[in-house]
Amino acid sequence: MTVRYERQDRVLVVRIEREERRNAIDRETAEGLEEAFDLLDDDDDLWVGVVTGTPRIFSAGTDIRERADLRMPRGGEYGIIRRRRVKPLIAAVEGYALGGGFEIALACDLIVAARTAEFGLPEARRGLVAASGALFRAPRALPVNVARELLITGRTLSAERAFTLGVVNEVTDQDGALAGALAMALEICEASPVAVRESLRALDAQTSAQDERGWEVTADALGVVLVSEDFRAGIEAFAQRRQPVWSGR
Repeated sequence: MTVRYERQDRVLVVRIEREERRNAIDRETAEGLEEAFDLLDDDDDLWVGVVTGTPRIFSAGTDIRERADLRMPRGGEYGIIRRRRVKPLIAAVEGYALGGGFEIALACDLIVAARTAEFGLPEARRGLVAASGALFRAPRALPVNVARELLITGRTLSAERAFTLGVVNEVTDQDGALAGALAMALEICEASPVAVRESLRALDAQTSAQDERGWEVTADALGVVLVSEDFRAGIEAFAQRRQPVWSGR
């Protein structure tokens, strides 16, 4: 089992537990996340969700060695990326949130990160593009030049810088992200769940048309990349643990 979830009163805590693969998402993990988030959506006794990884890493995103279909019926990629939610979801990030791991966090409503957390979008270094929402969610959550920096250099963003730029809501000591997220979840539970739900629904309505366009341009970019020589070179180099040799084609 690579996903474990538990109720803590009105809060559902969802844990990605595949640390031997840096919590990279394979088919089993995506199915586990879909099951957990379906429960959060459907159970009226649950008001808030928290998603986290293991103490050393949040998630390294897609396990590209498997090349599995990770789009789920209700939530899309990883069971969360395209999910239309009306209950708040908080990402509790320890260690790295890279590629799809960062995209999971961007798909949440709030992010609590330990001081040692780092966020990055290294897909371009693999001959890929960030295909799970970051091409439009990153420039919405961050200044556009910072989003551009992450997308085309593969650099990482520290928790402190992410907090200063507004993408992270709260920074905790190391090993404190989950406790911080749970404390925030309990604060949300003190508010009316109807008011919370309708606030999130109103916010979502203002960006839904932008999201549709964002998915269109993401699909266009991905279509070009997947038939390129650079994509093949990037995947081969990743599998062989060496630097890729790019052709620009």
